[in-house]
Amino acid sequence: MADDLCINTIRVFSADVVQKANSGHPGAPMGLAPIAHLLWSRHLRYNPKDPHWFSRDRFVLSNGHACALQYVMLHLTGYKEFTLDELKRFRQVDSKTPGHPESHLVHGGIEVTTGPLGQGVSNAVGLAIAEAHLAATFNRPGFNIVDNYTYVIVGDGCLQEGVSSEAASLAGHLGLGKLIVFYDDNHVTIDGDTELSFTEDVNKRFEAYGWHTQTVEDGDHRLADIERAIEEAKKVTDKPSLIKVRTTIGFGSAKQGTEKVHGNPLGADDVANVKKKFGFNPEQFFVIPEEVQAAYHKFGSRGHQFESEWQEMFNKYAAQYPDLAADLKRRIAGKLPENWRSVLPTYKPEDAAKATRQFSETVINNLAKVIPELVGGSADLNPSTLTYLKVSTDFQKGSHGGRNIRFGVREHGMAAVSNGLYAYGGLIPFCSTFLNFIGYAMGAVRLSAISQFGVLYIMTHDSIGLGEDGPTHQPIESLPMLRALPQMLLLRPADGNETSGAYAVAIENRHRPSTLALTRQAVPNLKGTSIEGVFKGAYIISDSDAKPQIILTGTGSELHLCAQAAEKLTAQGVKVRVVSFPSTDLFNEQSEEYRLSVFPDGVPVLAVEAAAEFGWKEYAHAAVAMTGFGTSGPVKDVLVKYGFTPENVVQKAQALLAFYAKHNQPLVSLVRRPW
Repeated sequence: MADDLCINTIRVFSADVVQKANSGHPGAPMGLAPIAHLLWSRHLRYNPKDPHWFSRDRFVLSNGHACALQYVMLHLTGYKEFTLDELKRFRQVDSKTPGHPESHLVHGGIEVTTGPLGQGVSNAVGLAIAEAHLAATFNRPGFNIVDNYTYVIVGDGCLQEGVSSEAASLAGHLGLGKLIVFYDDNHVTIDGDTELSFTEDVNKRFEAYGWHTQTVEDGDHRLADIERAIEEAKKVTDKPSLIKVRTTIGFGSAKQGTEKVHGNPLGADDVANVKKKFGFNPEQFFVIPEEVQAAYHKFGSRGHQFESEWQEMFNKYAAQYPDLAADLKRRIAGKLPENWRSVLPTYKPEDAAKATRQFSETVINNLAKVIPELVGGSADLNPSTLTYLKVSTDFQKGSHGGRNIRFGVREHGMAAVSNGLYAYGGLIPFCSTFLNFIGYAMGAVRLSAISQFGVLYIMTHDSIGLGEDGPTHQPIESLPMLRALPQMLLLRPADGNETSGAYAVAIENRHRPSTLALTRQAVPNLKGTSIEGVFKGAYIISDSDAKPQIILTGTGSELHLCAQAAEKLTAQGVKVRVVSFPSTDLFNEQSEEYRLSVFPDGVPVLAVEAAAEFGWKEYAHAAVAMTGFGTSGPVKDVLVKYGFTPENVVQKAQALLAFYAKHNQPLVSLVRRPW
């Protein structure tokens, strides 16, 4: 089978896919066809019949706009979801071939969702960390049960984005020797030649990161040079590898080598020109020569042998190491250990007040003892976020068995790497920093939500209550921003019981990311809070004997202000209900009957939260909240300045009651939904 015919088939087929949609990026697939052919025909270990085979090599197309290439390769090698009809529906509504790869739309073949540039290669660092950690955990002499490479293709855009620099720096530090990245050096971005804005020596940059680097000067024709570079990269076991390959974008097109083939179909005339050049009939579309189809069918069919050999080894491994084998099978299946909830601590009101970050430290360390797949770390903030797992050691170069990952001051890279850790399987990743700095990570956080990846984002210093560091560190908009993100579970616990509940929710939701917003300052343990209540999103912690005249609701560190204000109002003869509201997301998922039982018609609601008031109008008639940025000062003084005191809550509650007494307007519950 001639390599050239396979490569030219990929080029022509990719051009047809994009032209049929009249939308997309044909240039990169045409230029990358030689690399793709070599990978899928000679190097990648995969099984199209079982796309989730655990020991498969992982492939990530970081420059996701070139996804026609990946879809074509998956079709050629026999992945059943990537039919010809699906390729003909490229970029159409509800197709499995969207404009950028989306892992949650299919049951295999796409490891991660790569849309924003730089995310994919950063995810790949997480995939490589996962492989190294699980290999160190489960492999035994003669049994390399976890043993795969992670291959990545990146473009100029990926390497210009800062997130890829963060992740690449970490990968070099950790010595991830089974990570191999191909840099598609085609000299073209949307604006034109890379000379306009990107003239750095990429190889030298990656050498400085601690990577092994190579250059292939002619990636259009010299397959032997690419092949040689891959083999050399595999020999380097203590460093990740970057292979810079000079390619021609849109190879074969009349517009090759220009930005005109980057984001637009070639046009019917040029597609016909390409087909003539490569010996195809310009009047035929989506053609795969029989010998090419037979060759790729053979390449795909090898996967059954690969998996069979692995399964035979695993059976012998299971006989010799039954406990390890059982644990790995459980993890791969995504099942949690039995009775894991039994380690969640509970508290009484008389127990000592602590910051919820301190309650979190207890919970996460208890969980780490019984959930060995829990791995992660902080962005250089372990002494502050208190997320270091005391049961384990650090994951470092030459010591990959540790479960504590030192991400360094790399918030965006940390989140993107965590997505890769999740995508690999067998792990529950967490990462942590101050809540304000989740803004640095939002590109990756958003992809966690889109991808349905159950990453835990443990964010501390969650309000103006952090005090002296001032408004640059005090998150004001972060809570409403996260509440607005579909599929994200935002959990802001009020005390020790709710912190345990927040972790319980996060651990059980394996297909939704969770953000735990935790305090720096101490909060008391409140009567009426519970783990079970958190699962409802909002629930009553104290109530009057009769129908309440007013409801006070709060989250996190402000709930105790509601409880104290309720005592004062009750002493004045006001009938008060106090509602804890740790998660609007979970509350919105409850039945209307339940929602109305918590917030009944005709009762005014006052919300209290030391963050922006945006969003509270959906649940409350008024709010004690922030309308601007905070200020630097001792915590107590800052909270007093902005009205977060029981006395001010009482005053605002009285004003709300007076308003509705004067206007005598019937209140319709704000938690009703007409759909």
